[in-house]
Amino acid sequence: MPWSNRHMPWLQPTHHRITTSTGKRIEVLELNPDADPETLSAWAKHFRNHYCADTMIDDLRDGTNLSRKEYLEQIVFPDRRAAPGPSVRAGDFGEILAADYLEYVLHFWVPRGKYEDKAVRNESVKGCDTIGFRFADDPGNDTLAVFESKAQFSGNTALPRLQDAVDDSAKDYLRQAESLNALKRRFLKAGDRESSAKIKRFQNRADNEYRELYGAIAHYENEFFDISLLEETNDTTHPHNTKLILIVIKGSAMMDLVHAIYKRAADEA
Repeated sequence: MPWSNRHMPWLQPTHHRITTSTGKRIEVLELNPDADPETLSAWAKHFRNHYCADTMIDDLRDGTNLSRKEYLEQIVFPDRRAAPGPSVRAGDFGEILAADYLEYVLHFWVPRGKYEDKAVRNESVKGCDTIGFRFADDPGNDTLAVFESKAQFSGNTALPRLQDAVDDSAKDYLRQAESLNALKRRFLKAGDRESSAKIKRFQNRADNEYRELYGAIAHYENEFFDISLLEETNDTTHPHNTKLILIVIKGSAMMDLVHAIYKRAADEA
């Protein structure tokens, strides 16, 4: 399998204890990667396979006269320099890290590969950012998790990215049906009826009761981590605010890290 959790020990809890004006706690984590080459390579492979499976890359680049590295950098990955490529890179990185948190920390099943469907590499994928599923012995306790992510790794002043994630999460109940259908269609196209059946279980809550968990995640460069701004986050208009969790992931030189992961993913393809 291309997926790896070797980079997850680099995501650590912090001493920050932040509560919003509405009384909701914000969990703050810090990403502190080191230079271990094996872990970085495993992470880069994990990252690359979200966009293009290693088993398919040679067939996909056939006819382009491009090397694997050139194919990924010129056709698949968001552009490093030309706008809006860098912001799409940051957004995709945040979503993938959120999916890793949902799977490896909260222990949900998180289907991967939505970035394979991009028709335009410098655009974000529409729909819910990250969807995960947890199955219980009692089907009524099965859980559908839907997370929204926003990132700020550059700029001149801190932006309310956690509030933006909350506001987008408030719309997820309207997008859920379409996003679940997209997941199911992807599995059916791949001939994976077992995974498709897992999705089907969550498509009609009226007849198949399940639990829900919503998440809003803000990813920040340390320079833009502003506690007072985070405390202003308001979730009162969220239709499922009692089921909403708030998370901040911060780190140093985050945009440099984003570019380094994309580079290693292409170099080692």
